[in-house]
Amino acid sequence: MKRLLVLLIACAAMNAQKTGADTGIDNILQVKRIYVSPLSGGAQAEALRDLIITSLTNTKLFVLTDNIDRADAILKGAADDKTFTDTFDTNEESTGHINGSKNDGGTPYIRAAGISLGNGGSVEEGHHIKERKHEAFAAVRLCNKDGDVLWSTTQESLGAKFRGAGADVAVRIAKQITLDYEKERRLAQSPGTASTAADITPGVTVKQP
Repeated sequence: MKRLLVLLIACAAMNAQKTGADTGIDNILQVKRIYVSPLSGGAQAEALRDLIITSLTNTKLFVLTDNIDRADAILKGAADDKTFTDTFDTNEESTGHINGSKNDGGTPYIRAAGISLGNGGSVEEGHHIKERKHEAFAAVRLCNKDGDVLWSTTQESLGAKFRGAGADVAVRIAKQITLDYEKERRLAQSPGTASTAADITPGVTVKQP
């Protein structure tokens, strides 16, 4: 009886270890499905979350899912999108002054004549300018189911030419994860790491020399 119990415990431990090895993800290249969790931050954090989901979907690198149980990794973090007003005060002052005089002396018997001119002026001009601005930021990290961070980035924007600040932040996040994904893929396919690339990329068979 004791021998059977020990055998069952050993089998359970082996199965648990095997399951962990099969599902464990420790590289961004292994991520196929991403769940974007609600972001902490201001009132606009939920709108930014939707923009990030759209931008990540457009990369064609991952499947975005609303089912956290199906996800290989979870994107979490903080974000905010707000408007504010910048105020600028300027003061300009210019001063001018002109003086002139003329005096003709005479003999003691002739009265002297004199002319004196004077002119002064001052101009002061002030400006009070208010400029409304829009700013967004996001600090996000991609974690596996064990909570290990696979990738992270922080992006902020005052807006782009053809999109608002929030949309621009989402695009920047997607662009950064694409760049880092391609960097990891090139590294995995470089000489000396071919076996790693085969393990990461399904359907790739590496012939050993």
